[in-house]
Formats: sequence, structure tokens, C-alpha cells
Amino acid sequence: MKLTEEEQAMLAGEMGAPRQWAIDHMMKVGAMFDAPDLVEISQAHMMADPESLGEAGVAFLEGLAAGDAKVVVPMITDPRGVDLDYYRPLGQTEEMADLERRTIAACAAMGIAMTNTCINYQTIMPPVQGDHVAFGDTGVVIYCNSVLGARSNFEGGPSALAAALTGRTPRYGLHLPEKRRATRRFRVHEQPQGLTGWGVLGAVIGRASGSYWEVPVIEGIDVIPTSDEIKHFGAAMASYGSSPLFHIVGITPEAPTLEAAGGANLPREEITADDLRALKSNFGGRGDKVDVVVFAAPQLSLVEMQTLAGLLEGRRRHPGTAVIVCTSPSVYADALRLGYVETIEASGAKVLQGTCFYNQYAREIGEANGWRRLLSNSAKIVNILGGYGYAPALASMEECVESACAGEIV
Repeated sequence: MKLTEEEQAMLAGEMGAPRQWAIDHMMKVGAMFDAPDLVEISQAHMMADPESLGEAGVAFLEGLAAGDAKVVVPMITDPRGVDLDYYRPLGQTEEMADLERRTIAACAAMGIAMTNTCINYQTIMPPVQGDHVAFGDTGVVIYCNSVLGARSNFEGGPSALAAALTGRTPRYGLHLPEKRRATRRFRVHEQPQGLTGWGVLGAVIGRASGSYWEVPVIEGIDVIPTSDEIKHFGAAMASYGSSPLFHIVGITPEAPTLEAAGGANLPREEITADDLRALKSNFGGRGDKVDVVVFAAPQLSLVEMQTLAGLLEGRRRHPGTAVIVCTSPSVYADALRLGYVETIEASGAKVLQGTCFYNQYAREIGEANGWRRLLSNSAKIVNILGGYGYAPALASMEECVESACAGEIV
């Protein structure tokens, strides 16, 4: 790889051992993907929850911090694995909490801002079109690439950290204009409705795309989605298809026309109402008992918190059905000030801040609480949790609330 003088100095260890490790890591990743050089980034976002890190990962972070490692661009974090104000009631252990505390201390020592969110594009500092960034969470990456026009690959935890320590990432994949051109063309024949409808459509297209290197362009959408709707759309697509980028003709910034996105000469694949119904039919059925209702993945925006509070106002959850709501610390503060948290929790639900259900030891807390039948309005979370021992079902936010109060799918 071609290195600048500054990058050569990093590699020689002239800027300290942590940056020497980081630039060496960047070069190894770049070599695997045939990157010609490194590209400067404006910010980084890292997945570093203790369930993923384990003891070895946390010790690695502590070693870097002890070596006086410091990030050189703004770096923020994905949801944590433990809400330290509410982990014992979930059945999480002191060992889990201790790993969390050690991770936070190591990251803070390196200058990382512990934002603990997968909706940073709605709350912290959205990148702009053409901005090169190094982001980790799949939902974050696909939203920022597709909706904002920024440029990022899916960065693993060590790669995101190395990018923040050097201010660079290998120039390959979606940092290259030619890799952002459409490779699959889909035409939608039924307009998505609400958060779950958009999530289902994203899941169907993601499953059909089926590869990180495929870029779907979608035509036939006649409605402009809200930020939350397209958030659920992208998160589901990335979950079902590993997709980091999509284009919607007339809506996303790199697809003012089908031709501009590169899709004009691609064969057209049809997405019908039957395709959408087929995906939904895989999850649960009316009358099934519900152990836990989850609103997460992605974390809820302030608007989603307002909507949920309105649906739960004056209601009570069924005593046999837990309700878990996950949002970012910044949204939590606003939701608390506006009374949404009080209204939601008056129903018997619990609002967690800075975590997301599936990366907070979902298997262990399910076993500790006897949760197996789970209901959510997130297509992403029902896709993931089938692998964690749950029997998940998918429904709209309104249907989730009614089911939480009834104790069964209504």
C-alpha cells in the first residue's frame, strides 16, 4: 500500500506503540481487500459491548489505554451490553457488569465518547454526503451510506478503533465510487406502511440481495419515508442480506434517477405483496402466549418514544408479559424531561438507556427470566433472536402494545 510520510512514521513507531499497532492493522485489512492506500476519515463508531469483547477483548483495550493510546478523530460507541442502573433485575451477573465498567474506563481513557447508541445519525453528528467515516454497526453503516450519502464499510471493532487512532481507513469497497453503483434492480408493487412494513420490505430485499457486495436499487416507491421508517428498512436489509448500501429512486441522494444510480440496464426483479406476506408468516400467530415484548434494534428515537408513550398511556401490561424498551442516553434524557419515560413505565414496561436487547446477553437474560416467546415490531430483532433460543414474532407497534396488555398475540 502507498503510505504518506506521516503514515510511514506511524508504522515505524515514531508516534507510539498504539498507533504503530493501528496502522499495521489498517495495512493488513487493506491488503486483504487490495486497497491501494488509506483515506482520511472524519469520525469513527465502534461496536465494543462486553458480550462481543469477552475478557480478552477488554484486556486488549486496557492494554492500549495503558500505553497512552488516544483517538485523533471523534469516536463514539454502539449500545452497551449492560445498563449499569438496571442489570440485576434482568438476571445479568456481576461479572458482566464488571466487564462493562472496565470497557467504559478503557475507552474513556483513550478519549472515546461513550454515546452508546446505534442511532447516532439521528442524535449525535450525522455525516454528510461524500464524507469518509469508519462505522461499525450494520444499521448505522447502511443508513449513513444510503440515506446520508456518506462512505463507510462495515468496520469490525478492532478496525474501527484502529481507524480512530490513525484518522484513516483502507480505501476499498464503499469508499470507491464504482462500488456504490447498483448491481441489483428491484421494483416494489405494494407500498410499505409504518415502521414494521418498511422493515419487512427491507428484509425481503436484503434476503434477495444476499451479499455484502450487491447494491440494490429500488423503484416503485411512491411515498417518502420518515427517518424512523427508512431506519427500520435499512436495519432489516443489513440483517437479512449483509447489505451496506441501497438506493431508492427519487429518494436517496445518489439515486435522483434510475440511470444515475447505475440501474437502468439491470434486469428487473419484482417484489410482490405475496413476497411480503411470506416473510411475515414465518413469525408467530394469533393466540400465542407472549413472554416479552421488545422495542429495540434500532434504539427508539424521540418520536418513537412519544408514539409508544401515547399507545401505553393509561394501560397496564399483562402480569405474565414483560415489556423492554431500549433507547440512547441522549433520547432517554429528552424522553424523561417530556414525561414519556414516566408514562411508558407506569404501564409496567421498563426503559433501558444505552443498551440494545440483542447485544446485552440476550440468551442469558432469556434463560434467567424464562423468556422464550418474544414479540417485536423490529424485523431485524426477530431475525437475530431466533438464534438466541427465542421463538420470535413480528407485529406493528400498535399490535405489540395490544398483545403486551393481553399477554398473547392479538
